[in-house]
Amino acid sequence: MGDNARPNRQLRGEAMVAWLVPKPEGLYCVPGDVYIDPLVPVPRAIITHGHADHARPNHDAVLATRETLAIMALRMGEDRAGRARQPLAYDTPLRLGDVTLRLAPAGHVLGSAQVVLEHAGQRAVVSGDYKRAPDPTCAPFEPVPCDLFVTEATFALPVFRQPDPLREIGRLLHDARLFPDRTHLVGCYALGKAQRLIALLRQAGYDDPIWLHGALRPMCDLYGRFGIDLGLLNAATGAAKDAMRGGIVLAPPSAIADRWARRLSDPVVCLASGWMQVRQRAKARGVELPLIISDHADWDALLRTCDDVGAGEVWVTHGREDALIHALGKRGVRARALRLVGYGDEDEAETALDTVEGDAA
Repeated sequence: MGDNARPNRQLRGEAMVAWLVPKPEGLYCVPGDVYIDPLVPVPRAIITHGHADHARPNHDAVLATRETLAIMALRMGEDRAGRARQPLAYDTPLRLGDVTLRLAPAGHVLGSAQVVLEHAGQRAVVSGDYKRAPDPTCAPFEPVPCDLFVTEATFALPVFRQPDPLREIGRLLHDARLFPDRTHLVGCYALGKAQRLIALLRQAGYDDPIWLHGALRPMCDLYGRFGIDLGLLNAATGAAKDAMRGGIVLAPPSAIADRWARRLSDPVVCLASGWMQVRQRAKARGVELPLIISDHADWDALLRTCDDVGAGEVWVTHGREDALIHALGKRGVRARALRLVGYGDEDEAETALDTVEGDAA
């Protein structure tokens, strides 16, 4: 099947792709004898990206992009990021057992990839997490026509329609101009969100130094090693309170309500997340300026992606499955929920990891 071949969207009584199966360990490709984002240590794993709910430690062999392998080594340590590690560049075919695989950009974070598998004249695509919005810190999402599409559904409700992220950054900069004596403290995750916020601020013309909580610095440095220029970044830990007055400070979400924030001058507490569209979440976390900036596809992007890939069957791995399954059914697409336990807990997993990384910050 060629890259641009449009699969036949025809509903069938049985699974269209029988060689990709959910197991307790995770999604398993039978002809390749390999798991995709497995939940527990396995002999062979393909990892879509470095977030903690997808990249687990202690696999025997790991295949991923060069960037994801570097992220795993940084976060887990060399000894836990896979005993054998094989980097694979985007759009480079590789034979694994009786299946041909390649990685396609997912647009989620640096190195994030969709797993494209071909066997017996069929193509399955496992998306991992993805977004369609532009992001200068990672390769843009590439829709790949397929017979089976395995998608996330983090924001799969019609209410989740995300604004232009530059508009949200404009709100932050406007607030900073209105309150020049206050420090704007923005909660964001260390992998992906922090770097994207910095890039968006630079894109909006903000050239001042951006202050970083210690937990965010190692990942920003890693992005720099892969050619992502984030401009001047200063360490917030240990800096004088007056030096940060009127500035923008980025920190893990766990730090914005912690005693760490007391070192700042009358901080305006912000949080960058797709969940900030839900006012109750912002209020519960004491967020004064919620910023709706997500690294996941929203409702419209999920539907557009399923249309773009043309799959006759869609599996939903986590999130709000029911609404998406119903909407796809009305489009003539067979869809079902996998309900693999352990995926989609990015908020909890990253919060725990940021707390560990920031213990000494």
